[in-house]
Amino acid sequence: MTTTTKLAATAVAAAIALGSTASADTLRIATEGAYPPFNFVDASGELQGFDVDIAKALCEAMEADCEITAQAWDGIIPGLNAGRYDAIVASMSITPERQEAVNFTQPYYQAGAVLVAPVDSDIMPEPEAMAGQLIGVQRASTYANLIEQRFPEAEVRLYDTVENHNLDLTAGRLDGVIAQRIFMSNWLEDEGEGYEMKGEAMLDPDILGLGAGIAVRKEDTDLLERLDAALTQIMDDGTYDEINDRYFPVSLMPQR
Repeated sequence: MTTTTKLAATAVAAAIALGSTASADTLRIATEGAYPPFNFVDASGELQGFDVDIAKALCEAMEADCEITAQAWDGIIPGLNAGRYDAIVASMSITPERQEAVNFTQPYYQAGAVLVAPVDSDIMPEPEAMAGQLIGVQRASTYANLIEQRFPEAEVRLYDTVENHNLDLTAGRLDGVIAQRIFMSNWLEDEGEGYEMKGEAMLDPDILGLGAGIAVRKEDTDLLERLDAALTQIMDDGTYDEINDRYFPVSLMPQR
């Protein structure tokens, strides 16, 4: 174990120990509930998915009672800052714009964006090829920012959920969609016959951020430290890998 690793482990233990005094409180966590396999509502009406399981593991590491609820994406940060919940675990990319409104933990996964279109389409994620193409994307997302900045001549149609723009793609109402790589990879495997990823995954930290992080209010510095410590713990003790392997064939764990 390196000196850095020893120091990190000590910090984890100390931060979680400090947080245990507040373990009797209920930590209210919001997720979207419309972004499988990361977060979704199952047939019985229960929230499930990678984000949900990560949230539950963090609560266990912090010895905190947790209440996880669904919140529409375009109101999820305003809801946090209005005090309706204490943290967001919803595949939210860490970006400079969002960092002005909330604080983020260290990234808990990295994925990137992809363009998906019909197999027989010659569209590619290049400015010239995207000009005049009608592209679906989730509103208020980093992927919408990606289209605006990298493909300004594309025509954009905004959707409340990724599932809805995929429905319009399969109905022939869109030329393509841009969304998160892992989500779209699963969609292609399960439902996307006749569609494929075009070109390489787009990994632009200036637009897409450093990865997905957990958001908390600016003033909740103690909670931020507790969540960061718990994230480090579950990444080190194998819990993260166990959750990852339930959903994905490759590891999403960020480089640390």
